[in-house]
Amino acid sequence: MPILLLLLLGTAVEITVLIAIGSVIGVLPTIALVVLATVIGVALLRREGTRTLMSFRDKVRSGQPPQAEMLDGVLISAAAVLIILPGFISDLLAIALLFPPTRRLIRNRIWRRVEARARRSAGEVFIIDAQP
Repeated sequence: MPILLLLLLGTAVEITVLIAIGSVIGVLPTIALVVLATVIGVALLRREGTRTLMSFRDKVRSGQPPQAEMLDGVLISAAAVLIILPGFISDLLAIALLFPPTRRLIRNRIWRRVEARARRSAGEVFIIDAQP
């Protein structure tokens, strides 16, 4: 239920922002800005997705764990979903996720939360080692 409420609230905020900007600059410039933000987001999505995939491949080939690259892939996927949604706020969030320094900050925060949760439930942590 909270996710549905969050989606409804996000949709209402997106519509409100679109209407507010549309009333200030006009309908066609608003549509043009939404399309421009989407095009910029898709270009960043392709670039960052390719970089992350190549980095993932290099880490795997060198035998290092690709934890950061996997989490980057998840964040880039979330940005792809946000890019598809029309609106300024979702596009700005997506572009923030695609911007490497911002994504690194979010990735590090998520990783710290995962480590803290693992420490709290130390008896329930399973480590799977894929090396023979």
